[in-house]
Amino acid sequence: MGPAATLAAVMLSGCGYIGEPLPPLANVPAKIGDLSAVQRGSRIIVQFTVPQITTETKPIPGPIKLDLRAGTAERFDEASWSADAKKIPAAPIANGIARYEFPASDWTGKFLIIGARVEASNGKTGAWSNFVILPVVAPPPMPANMKAIATAEGVKLTWTAPGVQATQFRVFRKPEGVTDFTLAATVDKPEWTDAEIEYGKQYIYLAQTVMKVDENKLAESDLSAETAIKPADTFPPAPPTSLHVTAGPASNELSWDPNTEPDLAGYRVYRAIGGGQFEKLADLSPVPAYSDKAIQKGVEYRYAVTALDRAGNESQKSTPATAQ
Repeated sequence: MGPAATLAAVMLSGCGYIGEPLPPLANVPAKIGDLSAVQRGSRIIVQFTVPQITTETKPIPGPIKLDLRAGTAERFDEASWSADAKKIPAAPIANGIARYEFPASDWTGKFLIIGARVEASNGKTGAWSNFVILPVVAPPPMPANMKAIATAEGVKLTWTAPGVQATQFRVFRKPEGVTDFTLAATVDKPEWTDAEIEYGKQYIYLAQTVMKVDENKLAESDLSAETAIKPADTFPPAPPTSLHVTAGPASNELSWDPNTEPDLAGYRVYRAIGGGQFEKLADLSPVPAYSDKAIQKGVEYRYAVTALDRAGNESQKSTPATAQ
């Protein structure tokens, strides 16, 4: 059999590759790239996404181990830092996120350097993650004595934070029917009014002290105790303004400036004859006008208008207006 016939036989046999074999996979876990750390009260909280692939974009041979370390160094050198840093016990992984909590007291007044890496079941270890340098301070004081009261503007929250200077506060809110708290506001004073509420619906609030410890780092206090309130609308609208009466041939025409309350339900018109007492004349829609056709010539009529909201609260009477 000649050379051409031999090549054809090889191709027909199904062997389509001629060359050197591929090198084995290194199976080195990929580097953690989003490590973050914050001081909350007397604890350090660290989080990062756990890599699922190797540096060759293949699945990491499992099960994996996490190596988180925390330590200090006057001059940072990765090898000496990793040798001296404290290994933090393994943390649970939920939805691909590792979350560690450990005491901050060992490093109070120091700059803590934190890093992590992944080890595969084959013993191969990934590179160290991004390093976070965290100034550790005495725990910021937790907000206390939080109170919530219903006002016409919304739920007003107040609390105390003794000894706190040049800081901010975060307020977290959980409305009725919602599972988790969300950040509602960041304020400079120990008070805040939540204007985005619905009367008759329960709200739960938490507060937290936030202290700036260097140019880009913050220390957080523990969260305050929960404060719950189910605000009721007991706050009447403002009295209508600029009531004007025009006397016509067979009616008195009333008009006034419209109220601006978002829960305005309508108006109530009162009338007094001569020097008599005001009596309710009519309940109206939110249209700021009324035509009184039940009048007699030569009789003096005085009018006043109130505003009504959807909770049934009634405002004070407007300044009276007279027609004759």
